[in-house]
Parts: sequence; structure tokens; C-alpha cells
Amino acid sequence: KPDILAPGLNIIAAWPPLTILGSGPFNIRSGTSMSTPHVSGIAALVKSSHPDWSAAAIKSAILTTADITDSAGGPILDEQHQRATAYAMGAGHANPIKAIDPGLVYDLSITEYAGYICALLGDQGLATIARDPTLSCKMLPKIPEAQLNYPSITVPLRTRPFTVNRTVTNVGPIN
Repeated sequence: KPDILAPGLNIIAAWPPLTILGSGPFNIRSGTSMSTPHVSGIAALVKSSHPDWSAAAIKSAILTTADITDSAGGPILDEQHQRATAYAMGAGHANPIKAIDPGLVYDLSITEYAGYICALLGDQGLATIARDPTLSCKMLPKIPEAQLNYPSITVPLRTRPFTVNRTVTNVGPIN
């Protein structure tokens, strides 16, 4: 599923082609890839307001402040004009103004990410992903996916009760 929605449907990108005689008519492409620079810009905006926040805290701020309705207050619709599910819209439509002041964030440290990689892929996976063959999982906690301190929750289907832990950090005013 996507994590977040952002502007980008049928965005036209244009560039001049290189020809022997210089530039000619413009090439154009249409698609959704323009949502990436929109979300990157929102992340940069949040980072400029909170330079000490981690990438995980910034992502959390963007996800937890997303709008789940359209600009008219109606449901967000999918490409078939049906009510969009989380599998189509993730947390909702990115809202840059709200993301600057989310109140609470879910944060993850490098150690937690590394512990998750170790639980999933072991020493070789950690060395490959971090591009450092000297790294080892020996001293890291093994963190299963369900226990990542992430704003969305993924749990295994089990017949027994299962506990998920999350820690939120207050980044807003203390009342």
C-alpha cells in the first residue's frame, strides 16, 4: 500500500530534446511520479522547521497529519471514483501545514532500524544494506516488524492475543 497521497496524477513533465540542430519540439510524459517531489518538499519544509528531527519523525509527522477527506470534506476517491481504502491512499492526502506541528511523532533510531534488518535478514543483510561488511547483529536487539515504532501497525494473524508496543514523543506544547 502507499504510505501517503500527494499531488501527482496526470502531471505533465516536459523537456526539450537534443537534436543535431539544437532543441526541437518538447517531449512530454504524464504520470504520477511528480508526487515524489511534492512529498520531498513537504519533508524539507518540516525539516526546516525542526532541524533536529530524524527522518522517521518527519515521516511520522507527514503520515499522522494527513487529510482523510478531499478539499470539499467528502471522501477521497480512487481511480474508479469509489471511496478509496487505505490500500489506495495510505494515511491520506499530505497536508504540509499540519505536518509542521503534528503534536506527537513516532520516532525510530538507526539502532532500531538495524535491529529490524537483523531480525529479517541477519548479518549479511545488515552488511549489504548498510554497505559495511564489518557490521554485525551480535550486539543489536532483534526487532520484529510488528514492533517497529512506526505510525502504521502491521501484525501477524495469530489465534493467540498479540501485543504491539508504540512510543510517541510529544513535540507540541506542554499543556
